[in-house]
Amino acid sequence: MYDTISINTDARGVATLTLARPEKHNALSAQMIAELTDAANMLGQDDTVRVVVLTGEGKSFCAGGDLAWMQEQMAADRETRFSEARKIATMLYALNTLPKPLIGRLQGNAFGGGVGMTSVCDVAIGVDTLTMGLTETRLGLIPATIGPYVLVRMGETMARRVFMSSRLFGAEEAVSLGLLAKAVSADDLDKTVEAEVIPYLTCAPEAIARAKALTRRLGTPINDDVIDHTISELVACWEGQEAKDGVAAFFEKRPAPWIKQTSSD
Repeated sequence: MYDTISINTDARGVATLTLARPEKHNALSAQMIAELTDAANMLGQDDTVRVVVLTGEGKSFCAGGDLAWMQEQMAADRETRFSEARKIATMLYALNTLPKPLIGRLQGNAFGGGVGMTSVCDVAIGVDTLTMGLTETRLGLIPATIGPYVLVRMGETMARRVFMSSRLFGAEEAVSLGLLAKAVSADDLDKTVEAEVIPYLTCAPEAIARAKALTRRLGTPINDDVIDHTISELVACWEGQEAKDGVAAFFEKRPAPWIKQTSSD
């Protein structure tokens, strides 16, 4: 049914939604974005599904947006840019409002959009060896469409520590920032995720859905105006020279033009 993701549901109704582009570190391509949106809608409407676990194949949970896809947007017309930016915003919104518990199982690193994918989970557990980072500004981009979810998860004070600098950080700091609920050994990952799943299987599914919707209604609003603004900001970056220079430098394996010597030696 899908090429870039997989879904497996056990007899209890626990669905495991897996990002399945390990050769690309589960980077979010146009196809994966579309498939994740469809999967979120399908899982949300399936009464047999009680809990969804989001994870990835291979060494990385999610390396962020596929840079080849972003490069295509820089060369596209303006209408296409807005359309493609809206697709990723729609995918994030669909996962964030999924009327089922969404538990992140981070078996590896998460960068950029991968931090956004972590932030739309109701709770996220990661291996204690992982590295995370909002790395967009290294490329002349910004954490745009993921921004509302990252800010809700971390709060502005915490977010400002890592939102603009592209600084990498480990699992322990990810816990302190609020991105991860727990950081555990790889051997304990499944056991710890299962401990998050079990309580939901004793709760009324409709009550869970209503309670989750209520948290979003009472929390910081992520409405159409907010989403439209993030889309406009992403497109503005795609249209700017810095993103063109940054992404080109990445593919050509050379320093971006703004990189300065970090040592006085």
